[in-house]
Amino acid sequence: MPKLNIEMDSILYIAGRTESFTKAIPKDERKKYGQFFTPSSTAIYMASLFNFDLSKKVIRILDAGAGAGILSIAVISRLKELEYEGLIELTCYETDEKIIPLLRKNLEEICLFHGNVSYKIIEDNYILSQMWPFPNAEYDYIIGNPPYQKIRKDAAEARYMHQVCYGAPNLYFLFWAMGIHNLKKDGELVYIVPRSWTSGAYFEKFRSYLFNNCSITDVHLFMSRDKVFDGESVLQETMIIKIIKSTVKPEKIRITSSTTSDFHKIDTVSVDYNIVVSPQNYVYLVTSEEEIKTLNEVNRQPETLISDNLPMKTGIIVDFRTWDLLRNNKEDDNTYPLFYSQNIKNGRVVWPIGGKKKEYICTQKDGLLQENANYLFIKRFTSKEEKRRLQCGVYLASDFPNYTHISTQNKINYIKCTSPEEAFGLYVILNSTLYDRYYRILNGSTQVNSTEINMMPMPAKNTIISMGREIQNYDLTEENCNKILRKWIK
Repeated sequence: MPKLNIEMDSILYIAGRTESFTKAIPKDERKKYGQFFTPSSTAIYMASLFNFDLSKKVIRILDAGAGAGILSIAVISRLKELEYEGLIELTCYETDEKIIPLLRKNLEEICLFHGNVSYKIIEDNYILSQMWPFPNAEYDYIIGNPPYQKIRKDAAEARYMHQVCYGAPNLYFLFWAMGIHNLKKDGELVYIVPRSWTSGAYFEKFRSYLFNNCSITDVHLFMSRDKVFDGESVLQETMIIKIIKSTVKPEKIRITSSTTSDFHKIDTVSVDYNIVVSPQNYVYLVTSEEEIKTLNEVNRQPETLISDNLPMKTGIIVDFRTWDLLRNNKEDDNTYPLFYSQNIKNGRVVWPIGGKKKEYICTQKDGLLQENANYLFIKRFTSKEEKRRLQCGVYLASDFPNYTHISTQNKINYIKCTSPEEAFGLYVILNSTLYDRYYRILNGSTQVNSTEINMMPMPAKNTIISMGREIQNYDLTEENCNKILRKWIK
């Protein structure tokens, strides 16, 4: 049997053992620890991304959160496939007492099979046991499938790594940041992680730390959420990423994608580094030449919503905190319209709507009311099945002349405009195919984040007004928005 098949057989054997273990542990129990085990095909692919220096006499590997060890074994198998003759020193961190015996058994067998491999299992909290932020670069290559678990902002791990945290962090990017910390200069790290780190304020400190120390070389995107971890319900879009601990940026980043986790059919695109990683440290994950064209077209625009003085904000009413103030009917002069995402219909804002309860708020508190002005309302949440991520509607103060103030539920975003033309012009932009595609490249979630929208390149305000004047002569369709936008963006 060829050596490649022998190595693959050992990985598949380990995968079978892991599957048996997984079936014996209730999914809810594993979910508490953010525990999703890596399929064998994914482990093999991740190990293939390393560009090993086979001239090294000793290669030191780290697998933090090792589980049953399938990633470690995939790396060792890959090195043996490449006929590496030096010593392999493997360090695994794992705290789950249930799986450690399986991890130890798997590693013992791989060491017997390959005589020049040694390992140690550290049964300690990976993050809290490191010398952060003091220099501690120990490893040549790091591989990992870190736990996907949100923790409190006052959790020990969050306080220990406060330099990369904002708000309540997720353990996966703390593991990743600590991996960067443990990586030697010019060392390589391959992780499988959610896509959420690529944009937004919560990950801003982490992205700054990442790009101050490392460069991205490879990204693999899974085009379907349910194909990554077999039999698991994973709502996040997931990706494999390879970084090198060097601030020398490659000219290109290789971005691959697949619809399944068997990696039999992979689409590949090579993208300029500066297109993928923006000056603001946002990461744009493109998968086609069309998407590269989209980025180039939008990035040529001279302004942003902030520089145009048209900032997007989030609606101010949280239902359960203000429930006693919500009303089904108008009661007195202190009762005002309350707008929800359901009020956005066919490009306009409709109020009231039949069958909807609590469409009024009765209050005099300034913090719960906003001026009855012209706005563009944008839904904050859409389902993954919906065709468009950006769904918006024009609100005109003149349609509701009996009210001095209104209010908005926090499941919509809004942009306050000085004129109807501004509101309609912003509608043309955000209702266009171009900008919807751009936002999907920027953000893989179903939530529309005002921070991200505010950073998107936009036309100058006079152009926005001109587009707004024109669309008022037509139906508010995506097709008409595209036609008008193309007069200004070519």
